[in-house]
Amino acid sequence: MEAHQPPEKTPDGHFVVIKGRKWRATDPSVPEEIAARLRRHLMSARREVRSATTAGDPKAERTARARVNRAKVALGERGTPWWDQPGDERRRRWERGLAHLDADAQN
Repeated sequence: MEAHQPPEKTPDGHFVVIKGRKWRATDPSVPEEIAARLRRHLMSARREVRSATTAGDPKAERTARARVNRAKVALGERGTPWWDQPGDERRRRWERGLAHLDADAQN
C-alpha cells in the first residue's frame, strides 16, 4: 500500500498543487485539532451537497453549499487570504466558523 504524500506546496506556502492545479492552502495557524474538526464538517457538507443534488432538492443543496463555504473560509481556503490577515483576525475567522458549523450540526 502506498503511503499518502502531502500535496506539493508553492515556495511561499500559500498554495498547494494538486494534479497541476493550484488551490489555496489551509491556514497553517489553525491548530491541527481545530483543522481536523473543520475538515470533518467540510466532508459532511460535501456529502450533503451530493445527496441534495441527487435528490433534486435545490434548497438543501444551497444550505449544504453554504456549509461547505463556511468550512473553507474557516480553514482559510476562501475569503480574505490568510497571509493578508493579522493573527487575531485569523483566529477569530476559524473560531467563528467552527462555532457556527458546530451549532448547525446540533440542529
